[in-house]
Amino acid sequence: MRHSFGRGIESLIPKKAAEKVQEKQEPIFYIEIEKIKSNPYQPRKNFDQDGLNALSDSVREYGILQPLLVSRLRKDSGITEYQLVAGERRLLAAKMVGLRQVPVIVRDPTEQEKLEISIIENVQRMDLNAMEKAEAYKRLQKEFSFTQSTIAKMVGKSRESVANTMRLLDLPEEARRALREERITEGHARAILAVDDPKNKTALLTKVIRDGISVREAESFTQKLRIWQPVRRTRGNLHEEKALEDKARDIFGMQSIRLKLESGQPRLTIFLDSTKALEELFRRIK
Repeated sequence: MRHSFGRGIESLIPKKAAEKVQEKQEPIFYIEIEKIKSNPYQPRKNFDQDGLNALSDSVREYGILQPLLVSRLRKDSGITEYQLVAGERRLLAAKMVGLRQVPVIVRDPTEQEKLEISIIENVQRMDLNAMEKAEAYKRLQKEFSFTQSTIAKMVGKSRESVANTMRLLDLPEEARRALREERITEGHARAILAVDDPKNKTALLTKVIRDGISVREAESFTQKLRIWQPVRRTRGNLHEEKALEDKARDIFGMQSIRLKLESGQPRLTIFLDSTKALEELFRRIK
């Protein structure tokens, strides 16, 4: 169970911004929950229910210890409403326990700053899964023309890390949804990315979800797909390949052997399911 409360104002906004808040000693207001609109820039789509329950228990006993960050929204009627910038989980917890008002700091960041704060808050607190990070980085890149290097500096990551995360956007939609919902891990997702054929991608995703295989098993499955994928053959080398493969199986006394001829060059692959089988192969070769 993850507990994400009790970390001070720095858990609301980036460190430098937090220092500015403290320097300015910005006032804290109590406003009605119904006046606070959800944050359209919130990259976090799925919230851990156990964590929310723990946070709501704390809010029920101690109240909201950290103010939310909001910006003003003015309606034509002159009534002021607010848009949440940071503090989504605390707002959800407050609603769960039936609070009518919550403490807030009112600021007026630009649209870009709203998105930056939402992303950085979540990334720094490890609240985003890999797919949500990828989608958040994409928004920064698309909406504000940020480079991967700029995004990396914002979130305290290397450019390579940001690039690798954004590659997850190349997954099929079904795999992206599974990763977003945390039904597969980032390691599983990368194994799926390594598969070329769309049908095989789907087959591997199904296997991961249905059979609960490990990342290592998924990677092994990917390697086998690469080796066993059909290659373009002529009638002549197909016959030669089959004869050589049968000969290798007879010599080693194993059926889990695959031989392919590529540009006239033979490639022999032997699949083993245990170290004991490998030791037996070594014994036969010796």
